[in-house]
Amino acid sequence: MIVLHWTAIPSIEQTFQAFNSPTLPGARKGIASASNLNVSSQFLIDRDGTIFQLLPDTTFARHVIGLNYCAIGVENVGSEKAQLTNAQLKANEALIRYLKSKYSIEYLIGHYEYTKFIGKPLWKETDSTYLTEKTDPGIKFMKRIRKKVKDLNLKGTAE
Repeated sequence: MIVLHWTAIPSIEQTFQAFNSPTLPGARKGIASASNLNVSSQFLIDRDGTIFQLLPDTTFARHVIGLNYCAIGVENVGSEKAQLTNAQLKANEALIRYLKSKYSIEYLIGHYEYTKFIGKPLWKETDSTYLTEKTDPGIKFMKRIRKKVKDLNLKGTAE
């Protein structure tokens, strides 16, 4: 599975700084109850479309509740106020195509869709109260990227 995100952090430098520490900063109390392991992802895409690999594809990253063990995370610098760019759309498409050629990827989801996997075979969260509400990377962006990679036949949710 590939899970797309936006950082809600305005710059690549600030995102690197936020992800660099192995433990969560004090501001993340809502998810610290489950673990103090910091959030991260395998990939990060800047506003200009530059792709950075933060971790090996096969390394666990904390980016999506209940699905981290089977998900490759792609963070995009942006937010609801700073919507993702066309350059990021192209970079996400290229990265998704690369990852699909390398692995047996079945799903492509936006972070906001993760709760649709609750109770399904892929779901591995043991604390039923550990959930967050997400909007990233936006419905509009997910519609655009799904149109671009339609030929890959990736599922959007647990069916």
